[in-house]
Amino acid sequence: MSTATTSFFEPASVTSSGRPVLHQAEVECHLLSSVDIEPEPTTTANSLDFPALKSGLVILTTYRLLWLPSNVTTDNSNPIAIPLSSVTHIFSTKKSIKSMFHSPRIRFQVSIHSRSVVVTLVIRGKGDIDVFLTKFWDCWRGRAWEIGKDSGGGSSSGSVPASGSVSGGGLYSSDGSVRLVGVSGILRKEQEMWESTDKSLQEAFHDLNALMRKAKEMVILAEKMRQKLLSGSSSQSSSGNDEEMGSKEEMQDWLLSVGIVSPVTKESAGAMYHQQLSRQLADFVRIPLEKAGGMINLIDIYCLFNRARGTELISPEDLLQACSLWEKFDVPVMLRKFDSGVKVIQNKSHSDEEVFARIKNLVSKPEALRSGITASDAAMTLGIAPAMAKEHLLTAESKGLLCRDISPDGFRFFINLFPEINSDDIHL
Repeated sequence: MSTATTSFFEPASVTSSGRPVLHQAEVECHLLSSVDIEPEPTTTANSLDFPALKSGLVILTTYRLLWLPSNVTTDNSNPIAIPLSSVTHIFSTKKSIKSMFHSPRIRFQVSIHSRSVVVTLVIRGKGDIDVFLTKFWDCWRGRAWEIGKDSGGGSSSGSVPASGSVSGGGLYSSDGSVRLVGVSGILRKEQEMWESTDKSLQEAFHDLNALMRKAKEMVILAEKMRQKLLSGSSSQSSSGNDEEMGSKEEMQDWLLSVGIVSPVTKESAGAMYHQQLSRQLADFVRIPLEKAGGMINLIDIYCLFNRARGTELISPEDLLQACSLWEKFDVPVMLRKFDSGVKVIQNKSHSDEEVFARIKNLVSKPEALRSGITASDAAMTLGIAPAMAKEHLLTAESKGLLCRDISPDGFRFFINLFPEINSDDIHL
């Protein structure tokens, strides 16, 4: 990416799976694939021309307009972010015969540090352009970055608008007419604000979508509480009360599992739903895998992930398809299937040899040499569920490390005292 582009647009951060790193209280609204970002040529002195960005993923949030290259790890282009606070005007689309023969375009003006440019989004992929444009208008008019800043949870990515008249929603209305200014403009704006407030109050009691938005606000509030608790516990002295510290750690663990602030949905992601869900799931399983020793059952992840998503639940088929897509992405996790058919999620750095070494140490103890071990014994040693421990024991048996005894009491595993015998050549 050129210096002109990086000096005008701020860089955007992404996770190891290619998902954007959102600010606190920032929520995804819509996605479009195969989108070019092009500057509109102009001769104005304070304008800026930058090289076009080709075929990327555009993500609209309540704070920013993000552009990510198709492959973050291999493409030369870097992810960028356009704060919605720097957008001064969104041009209305005009239907014409010419527009029927070329890719849909969305034009808007951006102004940062007294420099402006008209940006054109050229949508070459599949997607509902009208829905994206409507949500673009709603996010820009909603000014969520100001609400988040006032409540202490906003991001610092937004820039200060150039003038007061522009920051109030732009000089032009959605239909292209000039807004009223002066006293009459202030009175009209106040009237529109009261009408919008009254409409929102009515929808809050009658519309189920309003209730779901309230649930997301509760998740945002819980995230703020978690940040305060984490910052408070780090500054607390080591001589504090153990019981109080234990209660705080329990509260932090509860808040950590409250939910995902901006879950990927079919409404926002569209045709890229499973692709983006797969990347978000790869980021989500990192902490549960660390607590589970690098491997966790697929059913447990399904319960944890759905609980974190709140009202935006997914089906088991969606989860399995999202896990299957990890083979195409450069993510540090993978889906593994044991010989018995049990499917688990594990880190790519997870080593079976380390697990086998701990199992071998367990079955070599004097008591285990006499009576063997069960899946429950291995589960207590490895710190995992008994079902997972049984899979590890069966895998160790297939490697020749263990042998088993089947009795009415169930499976009991013993150390293999004859590892030098070749099972394929046992008669010799």
